[in-house]
Amino acid sequence: MSDAHIRAFVRESEEGITELNNSLLALESDPDDPEAMDAIFRTAHTLKGNAAAMGFGDFSGLAHAMEDLLDEVRGGDMDVSPELMDRLFEAVDLLDAMLGDIDESGDTAVDPTDVEEDLRTLAEEGEDALSESPTRTGSGAAREDADPGDDDTTADDGDAGGDDPADAAGGGTAGDATDDGGAASGTVDTDVDHGLSPGDDEGVYRARVGLGDAEMPGIDAMFVLEAVEDGFGGLACDPDREAVEEGEFDGTFDVYVPAESAATVEAGVGAVSQVETVEVAAVDPAAGDDAPGGTADGDADDDGGDAAGDTGDAPATGAAGADVDVDDAGADADEDGSSSGSGSGSGTSTSSDNISSVRVDVEQLDDLYGLVEQLVTSRIKLRREMEEADIDSENLDELDKISSNLQDTVMDMRLIPLSAVVDTFPRLVRDLARDQSKEVNFDIEGRDIELDRTILTEIRDPLVHILRNAVDHGIEDPDEREAAGKDRAGTIELRADRERDHVTIVVEDDGGGIEADALREKAVEEGVKSRAEVEAMSDAEARELVFHPGFSTNEEVTDVSGRGVGMDVVRTTVKDLDGSVTLDSTPGEGTRFEIKLPVTVAIVRVMFIEVDGVEYGVPIKNIAEVSRAEGIDVAHGDEIVRHDGDIYPVIRLREVLGTDGPAAAGDAGRAGALADGGSVGGDPGDDGDSGADAHAHDHDSAVHDRGGDGEDGMLLRINEEKRPVALHCDDVLHQEEVVVKPLEGILSGIPGLSGTAVLGDGDVVSILDVETLGGGGSR
Repeated sequence: MSDAHIRAFVRESEEGITELNNSLLALESDPDDPEAMDAIFRTAHTLKGNAAAMGFGDFSGLAHAMEDLLDEVRGGDMDVSPELMDRLFEAVDLLDAMLGDIDESGDTAVDPTDVEEDLRTLAEEGEDALSESPTRTGSGAAREDADPGDDDTTADDGDAGGDDPADAAGGGTAGDATDDGGAASGTVDTDVDHGLSPGDDEGVYRARVGLGDAEMPGIDAMFVLEAVEDGFGGLACDPDREAVEEGEFDGTFDVYVPAESAATVEAGVGAVSQVETVEVAAVDPAAGDDAPGGTADGDADDDGGDAAGDTGDAPATGAAGADVDVDDAGADADEDGSSSGSGSGSGTSTSSDNISSVRVDVEQLDDLYGLVEQLVTSRIKLRREMEEADIDSENLDELDKISSNLQDTVMDMRLIPLSAVVDTFPRLVRDLARDQSKEVNFDIEGRDIELDRTILTEIRDPLVHILRNAVDHGIEDPDEREAAGKDRAGTIELRADRERDHVTIVVEDDGGGIEADALREKAVEEGVKSRAEVEAMSDAEARELVFHPGFSTNEEVTDVSGRGVGMDVVRTTVKDLDGSVTLDSTPGEGTRFEIKLPVTVAIVRVMFIEVDGVEYGVPIKNIAEVSRAEGIDVAHGDEIVRHDGDIYPVIRLREVLGTDGPAAAGDAGRAGALADGGSVGGDPGDDGDSGADAHAHDHDSAVHDRGGDGEDGMLLRINEEKRPVALHCDDVLHQEEVVVKPLEGILSGIPGLSGTAVLGDGDVVSILDVETLGGGGSR
């Protein structure tokens, strides 16, 4: 089978396993929830059918065993118990491990025999078997029990197993598929109990579907059935649906649908891209439908364009190996209208209307993003050259507009819902709580909030660390909570909210909180701080010690915590993403972490300044005001300026950056400033909202005269929320929208510098980090 098919199978199965985890959690929370039970069956059935059609018999067999066990639960023969749920979660973990193997190598060496037999024993013997068979608890049990060296297992006889997907297609029943090709006419007699209930203006029609030489007939048939079911509001098929989806048919299979006419059925089914031929005949024709069914031969794509059925989240393979996610319906029919549905009216619109979303390989998306960055740089360079040549062109203004819109579109394409990360967290919290015999209710709000793919990828680990600490350190034992007058079950909430260009993620628990005195004692004991230092700290500052590398209040190392790593990773990662993290805790009541992150990265508007002949950039979002360097006073030996009654320390960039008079022009001067700038600074601060509005103005139009000693230079007053300081520079040059590249290698982490930007003339300019300039830190 092709790599594209395997990739499509893996991506869909990953989503299925996440859905299965969350549905099992819902069932565990409410054993009488019929929607959760139905969702589990649908997902397990899809996983089983896809795996069987792909030839992964072991994977399919395990999913089938889960389905059989859950059928006993749904029938009332078994109760939903913690022990039963542990077995089911163990099976899901094993499916996940097998899927990881398939993703890496195209096959799996994980042996699910023991777990599969355990599930089948439970299904056959009921609750009595739960107390007799050993329990393998914990989220990692499935992987630990799996023996990667033994893959000599056979799928359940009810599934199409084996390594060759062609085997799955060879032993099935073709149903009534022996008719010769050609147009069908009149009505047909059928013994199939289709069970369909057509509307007042509808009849029942049979469509005999041929897939041609399909490499994986089961998967193609599954796409067809899902598309037809969504397009016509219901279907029946012969052979039965499970057999068809496992490829157990000989060339063709029959689909029965309610519709207004045979022509509607022919057009709708023929528009599905996997269908090569379709023959339609009336079983119980609609009133007024005298037209016989016809035959659509050849590649359905010729009539339907790139039409594809509504497959939910099921991926089909697109061009260049990209995964196509067809959410609603297929592409519009071609101009001759042969697959347009022929005015079928309400309730019979086919799956050939439109394709609403496309999965694109992330490498292709990154390539597109890189090209847009180059386009932005070239646009800036072109405008500079035209301004130097005193050329004014409306075409350039139009190019600006188009490239800006393209830039916004590409940035939006990189946005991914937070659900892509947080949907796996309920299972994580559940397993941690079970391991520690704690009761925890976990709620998530804001799943649909979107973040840049890069940010979303990086923020997952910090959120995991915070949740693990909330369960381990925050939530107390049930008896302890009850003695304190609390509910036995603790609560952890993860909330996300977007405001303009920033997203705030809050993780809050109602546990025991953080005792500042305990942190002070631990800091002294571990040599992190001296006794005098911790005694001088406020309670809020003492709680900040949890972010110190190597610091842990746990006396004992466990699988969850105690090694002194984790929370320092949270602060470091968030800082690297140009975000901030704050901690608030009340002993006995709970702890609250708040993370603020930019929605997107890289392309920002920058004000360029000059210091000793060297050009630097400051993000405009950080600037509150630009003024002449007048009205500078000295207080307690430090230079300050006053604004609306507030005092702002003055930072002279010439001193902070270590420049020494006019630097040589070009890269040498900039490299020297970079090197010198790396020797100055301190620990980054965490206060402030980098998304605060900046009201910076152009040099010529918004320079405010405060009066004073007439000192040369300019002052950039930084937003108070970011850092209440004023930066002194020699001159303010211009504003531009640029692509900011973060510093890498030995330059990464230099205080005072956040990255570099390439200007239109090819010059590389350093972008300043106003929070860490000159030893900036927390206020």
